[in-house]
Amino acid sequence: EMEGAIKTLTEEIAAIEAGITKLDKAVAEATEQRKQENAEYKDLKATDGTAKEVLLWAKNRLNKFYNPKLYKSTTTTSSPPALFQVSSVRRHKDAPPPPPETYGAYSSKSEESTGVIAMLDRLTADLDKEMAEAQREEELAQQAYAEMMAQSAKRRATDAQSLTQHESTKASLEQDLESSKEKKASTGKELMATMQYIKSLHGECDWLVQYYDVRKEARASERDSLMKAKAVLSGADFSLLQQHAAVPSA
Repeated sequence: EMEGAIKTLTEEIAAIEAGITKLDKAVAEATEQRKQENAEYKDLKATDGTAKEVLLWAKNRLNKFYNPKLYKSTTTTSSPPALFQVSSVRRHKDAPPPPPETYGAYSSKSEESTGVIAMLDRLTADLDKEMAEAQREEELAQQAYAEMMAQSAKRRATDAQSLTQHESTKASLEQDLESSKEKKASTGKELMATMQYIKSLHGECDWLVQYYDVRKEARASERDSLMKAKAVLSGADFSLLQQHAAVPSA
């Protein structure tokens, strides 16, 4: 029974250890994935941020020529933000060149700027939307990761405690089993000695049973002889008394 319990505990211990190993692997993979996702988010945020700066810079430059009242004077260089190059647009101190003929000539400054600025506004809005969505996804991913880490830590602590209890119980059962084997061996030796003694007693009993009638007859004969001897002695005493009574006194 103890051996069966020890076997079961051994299997359970192996299962718990495998579960802890699997959990640790899942935590490591989730951590690596979270790092990658966070790096991608930061890269997207930086890229979109730079793109937005470029769009705002371009819009402000257009306003300088087409909507001077909306132009915001800056102390920075007239070049676009770093990491962004516009090779197809030549910079001029005067107004930009007219659009291609396929788009038709602008009829006024207002009409000329409306379409381009509206496009820049749409692109800026799209970038804001993308960055907001990316930030929301990053926050949700970080929250899910934090919850997973908390649950994993709690589960690992529970599994570790269970593992300790199982190992302690197994060690105790193994010790009891060893003691039981030693006790069984000692009891076996005592039993063999007892059986040997019983065997010797059985031999003596067999001898007593076998010669019981002979011994009984011998005791009866001995008793009869004693009775006869006692009777003889009693008769001798009586004869001596009679002889003493027959002798006359002087």
